Amino acid sequence: MHTTRRSFISTLAGGLLLGAAPVHARQIPTVKLAFIDPLTGPFAAVGQNQLQSWQFVADRVNRGNTAGVRFEIVPFDNKGAVQDTVNALQAAVDQGIRYVLQGDGSGAAIALSKAVSRHNTRHPGQEVLYLNYAAVDSALTGSDCSFWHFALQPSVPMTLQAMTDDIRNRPQIKRVYLIEQDYSFGHQVAKYAREMLALKRPDIQIVGEDFVPLGQVKDFSPYIAKVQAAKADCIITANWGPDLTLLIKAAQQGGLKADLYTFYASSLGAPSEIGPHDAGRVKLVYYSNPNLPGVLQSLQKGFRDKYKQDFSVPATYTGLALLTAAMTKAHSTEPLKVASAMEGLKFHTFNGEVTLRAADHQLLQPIYVSDWQPVSPANPYDVENTGYTFALEHTYRPAQTTLPAQCTMQRPLMTEVYPVKPPKVTASAVPGASQGTPSR
Repeated sequence: MHTTRRSFISTLAGGLLLGAAPVHARQIPTVKLAFIDPLTGPFAAVGQNQLQSWQFVADRVNRGNTAGVRFEIVPFDNKGAVQDTVNALQAAVDQGIRYVLQGDGSGAAIALSKAVSRHNTRHPGQEVLYLNYAAVDSALTGSDCSFWHFALQPSVPMTLQAMTDDIRNRPQIKRVYLIEQDYSFGHQVAKYAREMLALKRPDIQIVGEDFVPLGQVKDFSPYIAKVQAAKADCIITANWGPDLTLLIKAAQQGGLKADLYTFYASSLGAPSEIGPHDAGRVKLVYYSNPNLPGVLQSLQKGFRDKYKQDFSVPATYTGLALLTAAMTKAHSTEPLKVASAMEGLKFHTFNGEVTLRAADHQLLQPIYVSDWQPVSPANPYDVENTGYTFALEHTYRPAQTTLPAQCTMQRPLMTEVYPVKPPKVTASAVPGASQGTPSR
């Protein structure tokens, strides 16, 4: 059956059509995207869920989109290691893949961004574009920024702007304990938490700070005992994967009553570990909330029906919405033209209209503070079939969390390709913000 291009121009959420009839693959070009994240090892379950999220969204998008392309996700296992990440990039390039997706681990992200830039300098006309959907070290959009790197999740200081604002407004919190993973991401979280709380609530004491070896601790009860001995009112943690689920388990077994402020409590497995035990005490500070109306509800239902898991990485939808909108604008699938079209682009995704800032390629979007509560008519999504959900407490608009760009970006010569004026870059107003401290 012949399908005209006009038949799928009308789209949902900024260029994506979730309910159109399939288009025969021979009618449209295929754009391959290399997924480079851990598919084996301690973080394999998280990586597999993320891969399935990309594949699921691609399948939806391929039913029709304004760019007239078909997306194919090609998995590469980096085992969570930096060198394996760089090796996977080379393997993807050898297969002719010119778009890469990665998010688990800022060390891997920085190495990948640098490797992509080196490749593109050495191989003009064969450029690769990198969509970073989860690594949030502010160096990636600051001291180590690259024209070829695009950040789909808020950076560490952006998330902590919202988190520390929420803590500031809770006078009962006076003693805070920091438990972070012992690599660049965790150290950056601790650094900004200290600085921002000192500015916003100088009466708050940081009563402890621990850095745990990534993916190696099997029993967090000694850490919880230290939190209890310090009489902390609150823990701030950016742990993810088993380092978060095991921390939550130990807190419950130890009878900890302190609040837990998290970056990733909605990630695979964490909600099931929380269960009914910590209602009102576990906070999620994230760019999404499972009860947001609109397209997210369709994605969550479809993903759960297919994979029997929650759709917990909605940046996958944002990534393909961004590519679709940029390819439509550029009338091309060439990474150089698409990257140029992305700069300053406004488009729609599951959380409304968002902007890809040209100065540093950071996506500007809302950040939500949510609280673990029983499902209710106002917050009906049953997270991991627990009977509980992340109830939305406060929405921080981009203007409330966005910090001035700190990127001095080297752009390729592209006047003939796609004209873009280099943006003006201003200094940060936050003490110590993105001075190159390495982060997730």
